[in-house]
Amino acid sequence: MQGNFIEELRWRGMLHDMIPGLEEQLAKEMTTAYIGFDPTAPSLHIGNLAAIMLLKHFQLAGHKPIALVGGATGMIGDPSGKNAEREFLSEQTLRDNQVGIQKQLEKFLDFHSGANSAEVVNNYDWFKEFSFLGFLREAGKFLTVNYMMSKDSVKNRLETGLSFTEFSYQLLQGYDFYHLYKTKNVRLQMGGSDQWGNITTGTEMIRRKEGAGEDETDRAFALTTPLVTKADGTKFGKSESGNVWLDASKTSPYEFYQFWLNTADADVPRLLRVFTLFSQTEIEAMEAEHAEAPHLRILQKALGKEVTTRVHGAQICEEVIEASGILFAKDAIEQLEAASESVFQQLPIYQVSSEAMAECQNLTDLISVGCNNLICSSKGEARKAIQGNAISVNKVKVNNPQANIDFPLLRQKYLLIGNGKQKNYILAIK
Repeated sequence: MQGNFIEELRWRGMLHDMIPGLEEQLAKEMTTAYIGFDPTAPSLHIGNLAAIMLLKHFQLAGHKPIALVGGATGMIGDPSGKNAEREFLSEQTLRDNQVGIQKQLEKFLDFHSGANSAEVVNNYDWFKEFSFLGFLREAGKFLTVNYMMSKDSVKNRLETGLSFTEFSYQLLQGYDFYHLYKTKNVRLQMGGSDQWGNITTGTEMIRRKEGAGEDETDRAFALTTPLVTKADGTKFGKSESGNVWLDASKTSPYEFYQFWLNTADADVPRLLRVFTLFSQTEIEAMEAEHAEAPHLRILQKALGKEVTTRVHGAQICEEVIEASGILFAKDAIEQLEAASESVFQQLPIYQVSSEAMAECQNLTDLISVGCNNLICSSKGEARKAIQGNAISVNKVKVNNPQANIDFPLLRQKYLLIGNGKQKNYILAIK
């Protein structure tokens, strides 16, 4: 093997639990493992990145990763961590989502590396052939209701209600593991710590269907990684506007980079370990440098550049970094005028229609209703911000709520509106 997968996870803080004997299995031979991804959206989001990085490290250690896109289980919905049942999606929607997800996985995993090439499989391909009675005989017979009721994903939903459809989810996921074990020699399923119950359902189904003894634990294995949380214990992975997506049409590369750049100092050491391939030596050296000059945000910049490059490519990342620097520069106006079109288009640009502009009588109107309450949520808030000297137009402070909006346009079309020190908006005036 090219590296010790378990030791890599340990120093990165990415190991939560595993079935004993896994380290010996990985040392013995190239092993195949899989992680399931829910195709309920056409894109993965950064909440999925820790799982993707598990597969990445697994492949770098010389093993074979499989990403299972749950076309069948996606029709049901995993009850783990959910308070209510999800809406059903059509088969075609799930297929379309799978295509988008595979393209994103290809940015992280090597699908052309010989024996340990990554693969993507869809569990709909084997579940579509099952009849209801056939599945009960093939899977339902091997797990007791008592066993299934003991899982946290079930117990946590008993008070609010759990449909039989969701109750059966762990049977489907357990059978996935069995099917891949039989057809692709998959020996390991991995996932977040909230998936331990579902994963061990699979190891139990394999044990029972294959007739292994109670003490035989080397047939199939489970490994989980801790859920990524912030230093204050809250869930990591969402911005003010919701999920941070890997698809540029859902979260722009600029917003994506800014999300990582704005990471709190208390969180960034762990995020560097989980979401990048920097070595332990490299990270510790950066941490020492950061400690001497925290205001330079060395760790945040390294994190943002690494992840944005992986997801959106090196050229887009460089343009985004250049664009990010422009908005906060002292000579921002000159830089905006001189920036190349490709860099300029990476900036967050918000369209203001000619109809909306016609209804704006002053700056108060423009930064509230004129831009659909993007900058200020109401006219009252806008007046308060202007009078509080928080609003600038083209980097010039304006403190008159009634100020006319006949400001000179940048590049004959744009206004740069600042709200405080951290928020800048470029309005495209039609």
